Amino acid sequence: MKDVSEKNVSFRVARAQAVLEMPPQVLARLKARTLEKGDALEIARAAGILAAKRTAELIPLCHPLPLERLELRYAFGERSVTVLAEVATHARTGVEMEALTAASLAALTLYDMLKPHAGTDLVIREVLLLEKTGGKRDFRRAEPVSI
Repeated sequence: MKDVSEKNVSFRVARAQAVLEMPPQVLARLKARTLEKGDALEIARAAGILAAKRTAELIPLCHPLPLERLELRYAFGERSVTVLAEVATHARTGVEMEALTAASLAALTLYDMLKPHAGTDLVIREVLLLEKTGGKRDFRRAEPVSI
């Protein structure tokens, strides 16, 4: 792991997204929360939160961080759902990996719960960091992604 012991503690926030594309009839069932396995949106939210909290266990060189805020939201398109994760903490290193892990695992959970209804017509796209602040280098994607 990188030595961050000399870095200053600062307030850090990261936002990431993952987009899951699917047939419109599957999206309608997801939104109506009428899937056989249960409420996929709430189960995926819990999975994303758990994933963010365990990022240091999943990615070998990540520092364990005390997460102070973690929000997972959804935005619906005509054939997709966008998972947006936002994570915040006061720490010596950023929380972008936690945000990316939360968005990714929530999308994977949705994929798992939707596959009986969509087969191979599910595609996860655009797993990306939207923004991070705090520390020496802030980052904001040049063209904002609408959700």
